[in-house]
Amino acid sequence: MVNPRSGKGDAPMVADEARKRGVETHLLEGDEDVQDLARQADAVALGAGGGDGSLAAVASVAIERDLPFFCVPLGTRNHFARDLGLDPDDPVSALDALDGVERRIDVGRADDRLFLNNLAIGLYAGLVREREAHHRRRRGFAATAKALWRAARHRPAHLTIDGHDYRGRIVMASNNYYELNLFALGRRARLDEGKLHLYIAEGLLPLTWETFSGARVEIGSRAKRLRAAFDGEPAELHPSLEIRIDAGALRVLIPAKPS
Repeated sequence: MVNPRSGKGDAPMVADEARKRGVETHLLEGDEDVQDLARQADAVALGAGGGDGSLAAVASVAIERDLPFFCVPLGTRNHFARDLGLDPDDPVSALDALDGVERRIDVGRADDRLFLNNLAIGLYAGLVREREAHHRRRRGFAATAKALWRAARHRPAHLTIDGHDYRGRIVMASNNYYELNLFALGRRARLDEGKLHLYIAEGLLPLTWETFSGARVEIGSRAKRLRAAFDGEPAELHPSLEIRIDAGALRVLIPAKPS
């Protein structure tokens, strides 16, 4: 399944190359449900070409069906593909995974919804929502800055985390450990650590973080709904919710390393 609306317009080229390699390939159209297509596919492996949100949707079905999963980075940031060791500047090379090796990696879940990278609550989730709502046709620094200004007007969230009270503008649960930089998520050295990491920052500029790690965490709130983003895709959550790590749940195909 290939999302032609992702990234720089490389989807048709990737789809053609995949077909040449004997892969049944479908370019998504309109409002097609990528998960329904993945569930119905007669397949020995499931692949996705697109941004992190598209990859997570297909990876979720691969776990349901106990099939190997492979991905082609076609998005804007491609966090997951980078952490797998793929080259986002050469998406066609990701198809070498078809003759590659299989490994098992972790996924995160908030209740029943999967995330490959992170689940964000608060400021970053608001930024994603503002970007989607107001800047579908605008890109670049000005659009991002305006979206940040709109999102920053929201007050810090009051949450309970495993029964303890916290206040944070940015709350992020990550699938394995992230190095954090100002305004940016760092890369992960591992995808099979088997740990969920939780990061909380109260200030608009997150210079310091409170951090936790473990296999699961319960989050509650007095709010009826929480603004959230799963791998950069906007969503709403209803507290209380359980966030957990599913260690080794995803069978992923990657290109073999040169001998």
